[in-house]
Amino acid sequence: MSRIAPLSDAEAAADPSAQAALEAIRSNGGRVTNMKRTLARQPVALRALLTWYDLRDVVQPFLGERLTMLFAHAISTRTDCLVCSTFFRRLLIDSGENPDALRLDDWEQAVVDYGRQLGADPNRVSDELYSRLATRLEPDQIVALTAFGGLMVATNLFNNALRVDLDDYLQPYRREIRS
Repeated sequence: MSRIAPLSDAEAAADPSAQAALEAIRSNGGRVTNMKRTLARQPVALRALLTWYDLRDVVQPFLGERLTMLFAHAISTRTDCLVCSTFFRRLLIDSGENPDALRLDDWEQAVVDYGRQLGADPNRVSDELYSRLATRLEPDQIVALTAFGGLMVATNLFNNALRVDLDDYLQPYRREIRS
């Protein structure tokens, strides 16, 4: 159960700033999720975390769509964010992949490892792991990737701390817990 209820349509209608923020998401073809409705209680916070999409659009040209998704999934899984890890599970499954048995080449593994380390403890990114990135990426690309990862961690932190409920459309993609 979410600690803070997502903003209802009636509440949004009473707050022009929140209403405008949610309408901007809809007008761009976006889904207004529980996370976005919760963030809309403070539209500046919503706008800040939505810059994730801007950074994704910077990262995707040099990583590609699949590896960008794998990177975000690695972070979200490592931080144990139900909402975000399930969101990326859905994208992976819908693209024909098994998120529990990914086939990665050495480069993809390096990017996934970097994401996992950012999600676990960014202070412990080893020189060896960093050099695996630096052999393929320019400094500006590493900056963009790391900032993108930071926003992914921030999104995960928000969802985890406030226990944002998983959206109904994601329920079928939820990872099964094996006993």
